[in-house]
Amino acid sequence: MKKMKENTFDKKKLNNSRYRGLFIAFWAILLVVVVAVAGIVVYVDPFFHYHKPLPGFPYVVDNQLSQNPGMARNMNYNSCIIGSSMTVNFDTDDFKELMGLDTLKLSYSGAYPKDDSNILSIVFDESSLARKNSPVDAVFFAMDIPVMAADTETVKYERPEYLYDKNIFNDVKYVLNKDVIMQYIFRPIVQRQGTDLSEAYFSWWTPEYYNIQWVMHTYEEPEKVEEELPTNAMLEQTELNLDVNILPFVEQHPETQFYFFFPPYSILYWHNVLQENSLEATMAQYEYVAFRLLQYDNVHLFYFQNMDEVTDLNNYADYSHYKPEINRYMVECFASGEHEVTTYDEMHSELSKMRGIIDEFDFEELFSKEW
Repeated sequence: MKKMKENTFDKKKLNNSRYRGLFIAFWAILLVVVVAVAGIVVYVDPFFHYHKPLPGFPYVVDNQLSQNPGMARNMNYNSCIIGSSMTVNFDTDDFKELMGLDTLKLSYSGAYPKDDSNILSIVFDESSLARKNSPVDAVFFAMDIPVMAADTETVKYERPEYLYDKNIFNDVKYVLNKDVIMQYIFRPIVQRQGTDLSEAYFSWWTPEYYNIQWVMHTYEEPEKVEEELPTNAMLEQTELNLDVNILPFVEQHPETQFYFFFPPYSILYWHNVLQENSLEATMAQYEYVAFRLLQYDNVHLFYFQNMDEVTDLNNYADYSHYKPEINRYMVECFASGEHEVTTYDEMHSELSKMRGIIDEFDFEELFSKEW
């Protein structure tokens, strides 16, 4: 009987030992897999969080929120493009050809001033690999007046902080991220179709979308507002955004040339302004922003909104987004100085021309047709 109990005990002991071994083996294998996956992500680094791109890997660059901070930190560039979707159709090869600049596109569609400030903080971070390689010679900045009255802390989308901060412990959200592994490592390996960085973030609109038929078919006219917005209604918040999110970079980096430009929205943008009864308030914003920017020797200011192209809706895919050929033309102007405004009086003159275009445009005829 005693021997039987001993045999039973030995079997239990053997089973327990076997289970313990399987348990340890399971966790050991899991740990190896986790470390291997994390190692692959760190090595390839599709969001450029740790290092610049590996030569020959077909990186897919299509995620502004996640990839901009790493690119700003680790890419080789001496010039960058900042701003909303008004900047996505720039081809950075044009900046190289026309201005001799190695330019990085850091667009955020729908960007608020705080979004611009967030990425510029990384661009000018002297501890980054990018800044150790070269200074920032130029910044091209789309000045979107409609968002300048936003709260100074408002951002378009909540950003993934683990890709913006310097805390390595929360990087687990990146190195063990299923979408990163599948969509930005395995998929490019299989498809072998990486992004041409000179055209990163290009809009999905193909040439056939840039026509008046499409624009008018998709246009949603705002409700008519009867009470006019006071002329100074948006100036206080505009001033705050300049002081908090934009001008500190201009002031702290006199060695950098800042090319601010007012994007050439179509005439329909101004129809929106008229419908909202905010024309005088909007014009006051433009004048105030120009006045502040023109105080700095390292600022170049360009006004593109009264070009002939703005009244031809065949140049647009909606009320504000213009075709890539216009982006190319703007780079030509940055290089030549055409459309540059150098004094407050010149800005006032440009806005007077804009008023004339608005007054003379036949909106009634445009809206009388069936699109």
